[in-house]
Amino acid sequence: MSIEMWNQDKERIENAVDAHDGLLRDLAMQIHANPELSFHEHQAKQWLSEPLKEAGFAVETGIAGLETSFRATWEGQPGGPVIALLAEYDALPAIGHACGHNLIGTAAVGAALALKEAYPQLPGKIVVLGTPAEEEGGGKIIMADDGVFTGIDAVMMCHPQNKTMVLRGALACVDATFTFHGRQAHASSAPERGISALDALINAFVAINSLRQFMKEDVRIHGIITKGGDAPNVVPELCEAVFILRAATVEELAVVRDKVYRAVRCAAEGVGATVDIAEGLIYAERNNNKALAQLFQRNLELMGIEVSAPPEKGGVGSSDIGNVSQVTAAIHPYIRLGDATTHTPEFAALAGSEAGMVEMNRAAKALAMTAYDLCADKAAMERVRSEFQEWKHNRMGDGRHG
Repeated sequence: MSIEMWNQDKERIENAVDAHDGLLRDLAMQIHANPELSFHEHQAKQWLSEPLKEAGFAVETGIAGLETSFRATWEGQPGGPVIALLAEYDALPAIGHACGHNLIGTAAVGAALALKEAYPQLPGKIVVLGTPAEEEGGGKIIMADDGVFTGIDAVMMCHPQNKTMVLRGALACVDATFTFHGRQAHASSAPERGISALDALINAFVAINSLRQFMKEDVRIHGIITKGGDAPNVVPELCEAVFILRAATVEELAVVRDKVYRAVRCAAEGVGATVDIAEGLIYAERNNNKALAQLFQRNLELMGIEVSAPPEKGGVGSSDIGNVSQVTAAIHPYIRLGDATTHTPEFAALAGSEAGMVEMNRAAKALAMTAYDLCADKAAMERVRSEFQEWKHNRMGDGRHG
């Protein structure tokens, strides 16, 4: 296929996305105005899956036992690759869509609608996966463990950020809840009868801070007190803190967890208290597929979007797509939305602004064009799969089993 014909095909996809722009804007704004927390995204799931069903996609809900998940599938010509577009749509407490998930989910839907409309005979299968609870809970981890990504050749999504990047990494992480148990007593008349769960909790914060100089520079440990007692004149018998622990890899995270949990247990024991430690699911580090990222970057640049290099160190968070990237070829590129950083009220405002709508449109186009590349160019798909298989072989050779 000539470059001219290839570019004409891409223009056809862009036009198809633009034809749905009004629908996509309404959808993104509706989700933005009605933020739902992890595992409670009932409205967003319905709103995102409805236009796909109306367009002829086969829609299933409750995937992997998650009530707010969905899978929408359409196949053009049989025999091609299976490409998954991931839709996120959960929000954050208090600050709503401060990570722009209203744009992520809508862009995935827009890309799928455009592909089916522009190329009804596309040689491949397009799957939109509604993946709940990215912010807290790890919906993709549950889906990956249930085999949802088995048989999928490549996975993509596009996240709004303050820079456009295609190869930004992510740390492995886990959240941990520390519940300290003491003994209640009157703090003035009988303090000797009490055991302060709050002192145990405070000692735990001090102990964790004392570990920081002995951690690798990419380790991140951050926590808050969620319960510190009920009254100042009563020795607290139950206090609680929630922490997130991060490291470069799951293996390095195991070292961090061991050090932190020993410090927490010793902090409790030192005042005669006890502590329960409850872990969430472990988010794996991200394995970016470079061949797939190159295709995505080429499509961004075709639209005149400048792509920045990822930070050499620091500047990264965590996402449950890391677990997906251990199962199949995956990318998690970013598109610039503005100067604000994610998880702030300013970014939430951007996600519901005109700038948000424009970048959501661009993200949908880049996703659709990259999926088209994979389906229409067998050599491109082979490069993507070959890179993933080589990564998997090397990982198994190192004794690192996902």
